[in-house]
Amino acid sequence: MKNPVVINNKIKPYIKIIKNITGDKSISIRFLILSSLAHGKSVAYNLSNAQDIINTLKCIRKFGIKIKIKKKICEVYGNGLYGYEYKNNMNLDAGNSGTAARLLSAILINSPKYIRVTGDNSLKKRDMKRIVDPLKEFGALFKIKKNTLPFLIKGTKFIRPINYNETRGSAQCKSSVMMAALFAPGITNLKCIKSRDHTELFFKNAINVPIKVKKNEKFDFIKVEGRKNFKSFSYNIPGDISSAAFFIVLTTLNKNSSLTIKNVNINPSRIGMIKILNLMGAKIYFRNERKYKGEKVGDIHIKSVKKLKSINCPKKFNSSAIDEMLLLFLASSVAKGTSIFRGLEELNKKESKRLDWGIKILKMIGVKTNKISNHGIKIYGNPNLQLKKTYRIKSYLKDHRIYMLAVIAGLTLGGKWIINDPDSIKTSFPSFNKLVMKLGAKIN
Repeated sequence: MKNPVVINNKIKPYIKIIKNITGDKSISIRFLILSSLAHGKSVAYNLSNAQDIINTLKCIRKFGIKIKIKKKICEVYGNGLYGYEYKNNMNLDAGNSGTAARLLSAILINSPKYIRVTGDNSLKKRDMKRIVDPLKEFGALFKIKKNTLPFLIKGTKFIRPINYNETRGSAQCKSSVMMAALFAPGITNLKCIKSRDHTELFFKNAINVPIKVKKNEKFDFIKVEGRKNFKSFSYNIPGDISSAAFFIVLTTLNKNSSLTIKNVNINPSRIGMIKILNLMGAKIYFRNERKYKGEKVGDIHIKSVKKLKSINCPKKFNSSAIDEMLLLFLASSVAKGTSIFRGLEELNKKESKRLDWGIKILKMIGVKTNKISNHGIKIYGNPNLQLKKTYRIKSYLKDHRIYMLAVIAGLTLGGKWIINDPDSIKTSFPSFNKLVMKLGAKIN
């Protein structure tokens, strides 16, 4: 879809159920990588069909790994921890996926040949030094300029375990080191600022890699024992909460509406946005909660509210809400009072400079904002905000979350919206437009 979408009307009230939200993207990528290193046939149900997943599939197949996909069932025929086939002049294109690029790079520390890792123009701007440095400590060799993609990576026969201190609250950095640790003899030790813990849960509950995790209020201390082969496994991938987030905010802001989203991953390290919204007066509840391979899964029920209140957002929620932060900005724009968010430096290191673009979009719709110290923002909410002008989201952004944010803004605040790059949703949530229209939205 090359033409922009146009939204001319606010969405009407609805009472709906979404039974099948797209499979969790973070878990889907980890399944593909880890199953390719397992012995035998692993099976995933509800694998995400996002472009990030397709790109990860293409990369893994280049190593001689057989993968079959039938509808939403994915079969991966792994050849074991040391079963990859390495060829001359191999090129791995992760597309837009920082997760794929960083995790795939980690498992290349066993490669006897230089392998080129690259991505799209957006990914080429993102910092890779954060994973290059620890992978070098393991023994990997790099040919890299400006600490960005593309780079060449070659492994070593003399991989050694390391002690790693993760200071950004980045699950991608932590997971990259944990993946590399699979190939290192002995114990790799990690001290990490808290972030999403899918990799730890995978190691412990799906593939039974020897791992110990101790936690305090700020840090997780992780020990991974390497060179332990693991067997194939099955995984029923829950719904993606980062995708569900758009519908959570849509329902919260849409008067006289309610929505239930079934079978969503509600891992405590992923629900920062929900905690923040509930502190602002939203009505978001979990039902049918259960554990699956260590992950917490449940149904999310949302009721609209007449008014939200502002928040001085605790920084402790940042890492568990970083992908949903733009939606929180939108909610704050119609809240009563002044909302404050701090410590958002990671937000400008995503597919686009989301902190900067979030501020620009809020200003575009007439919401007063101020940048504050420590990578923060003040948002002066207006509970009576109603838009009547024409608003254009230009094509140069090409950020899937900005596109979806604009759609939610148009459907809840009014005005005429012309939103470019609808194809950007293929990165994470190809069915977004269809689901929005099932709720009654008119998107031309």
